Amino acid sequence: MTLDTSQFRNGLKIELDGEPFTIVYFQHVKPGKGGAFVRTKLKNLKTGRVLDRRFRSGEKVQAADIEDRKMQYLYQDGEQLVFMDSESYDQIPFTTEQVGDARKYLLENTTVDVLFWRGQPINIELPAFIEAAISQCEPGLKGDTASGGTKPATLETGATVQVPLFLKEGERIRVDTRTGQYVERVS
Repeated sequence: MTLDTSQFRNGLKIELDGEPFTIVYFQHVKPGKGGAFVRTKLKNLKTGRVLDRRFRSGEKVQAADIEDRKMQYLYQDGEQLVFMDSESYDQIPFTTEQVGDARKYLLENTTVDVLFWRGQPINIELPAFIEAAISQCEPGLKGDTASGGTKPATLETGATVQVPLFLKEGERIRVDTRTGQYVERVS
């Protein structure tokens, strides 16, 4: 399906130079001299890189063949992580390269959005927040809790985050997966 620049909107997924992109930002510009154009910021769905690109007004682009599926992370088997499609119950193995940095925040039975391009998985979108237990951290010193300091803590997923000094091993916390920052303690 072909689209022209008048159909651009944030989040639209298009294909350029054989790669899938999503439009992060767009702006129609009509200068005093010359023809109108559309200024865009495009994010590559495979690599995550962002690029700026101009399109002439009315220029046509190809819509990307992107499918978004809800999948559940089951377990890790060697160098592969196994996910299950929530609708068909098919189990699909992913390599650690396909999962990338998202692996640091994956807990068993976590539901994620998986983007498929031309039938191949290309990107995993984690939920915005996860709840995980602290598996290892240094004990806080008595009297240090009011200073607002932080210390590194390793989560059960293997990720390391900075947490307040009052937290101890075994406590559950909420972490923002987009930034990797501590949000709050969970009871």
